[in-house]
Amino acid sequence: MTLPDAIADIANQSMPKHVAIIMDGNGRWAQQRGKIRIAGHKAGVTSVRQIVSVASRMGIKALTLFAFSSENWRRPESEVSALMELFMFVLGREIRKLNDGNIRLRIIGDIHGFSDRLQKKIREAEALTSNNNGMILNIAANYGGRWEIAQACQQLARQVSDGRLMPEDIDEARISQNLSTTDLSDVDLLIRTGGDHRISNFLLWQIAYAELFFTSVLWPDFGEDQFMEAIASFVSRERRFGCTGDQIKEWLVSSVNNA
Repeated sequence: MTLPDAIADIANQSMPKHVAIIMDGNGRWAQQRGKIRIAGHKAGVTSVRQIVSVASRMGIKALTLFAFSSENWRRPESEVSALMELFMFVLGREIRKLNDGNIRLRIIGDIHGFSDRLQKKIREAEALTSNNNGMILNIAANYGGRWEIAQACQQLARQVSDGRLMPEDIDEARISQNLSTTDLSDVDLLIRTGGDHRISNFLLWQIAYAELFFTSVLWPDFGEDQFMEAIASFVSRERRFGCTGDQIKEWLVSSVNNA
């Protein structure tokens, strides 16, 4: 086996199946340029588009993006309102592109906290892509990891109360089955942009054994090159067998460009 073939084999064996991203730094990106914070969120949409495209081309099975946490309601009302309108706009503009790319969109989180109009948009977008069998794109909106685990516990408690389940039957598998990601593998790689080194109540159950990748790059500046760096770091941590991270990254870039 030649060296390029060996690198390709290593990368293919070690590719993450499920990648999650905390998209941080939009507001700071805007402030550094003398703009209002929502301008950073709008700029961040371009990064979302790039990363969704490259992740799909790489064959990643699931991509989960943290768009709006349950704690984000504490932000200024004007910013929250602008974010909701941006969410509406992006759903309407991008959903057909996702559908054409065979990508299935799912919104995870408590969508009942949104307006009726936005809930309708979410249901329509999910329905349009429901039969796609390519990459699953989860958008975590009005989401919190503790909330999700509490929801799973409540569902299990109702089953116990109804006599359908014994308390001693509750184990890790049953809890996983009652999470919003029940049909997906756990997160292999968690990426956080923006320079902070914390989890921020995101996918707490699913990232138990994830590799973590933190970067100071603000989300609107996070593109294909930075994503490749994160993937190459993951692969090199897992199974590089004497190859360097740069070799792995070079092969990844080449394979995506030729996809």
